[in-house]
Amino acid sequence: MTKHYSLSLSLSLSLSLDNASILQRVKEGYLLWLGFVQHLPKNQRYTIGARIDNKLLDLLELTHTAYLINQANAAEKINAVSACIFELDKIKFLAQIAWESKLLGQKQFAELGGKLDEIGRMLGGWRNKLLNPNKKNRAW
Repeated sequence: MTKHYSLSLSLSLSLSLDNASILQRVKEGYLLWLGFVQHLPKNQRYTIGARIDNKLLDLLELTHTAYLINQANAAEKINAVSACIFELDKIKFLAQIAWESKLLGQKQFAELGGKLDEIGRMLGGWRNKLLNPNKKNRAW
């Protein structure tokens, strides 16, 4: 009986996370990176490639944690989203180093950068919404 309950809880949690578009975008960014990291030279794949890989996984985990924090605990949620933004900035920095080192091609860097920028806009909007809960998104 307990297994049925935990499966039900897991399924309902999974279904509720399907609506979290920011989590989806971070996951897409990670999957995009997985396609690129395979083509890095072996010695860089296990240094900067692994570092970017781990940072993307950290971002995914931090975003998931921020998503699950109760809305009533606004300060903790704001701190969690801010940590996500900080982690994203580290990933962008490392990706730029990989590009400048010619480990990523222009097209790969543009594709990854576009995805990271989209994630950044979403995280920034989420943080601003938490900081100003009564303010509407539109200025008209």
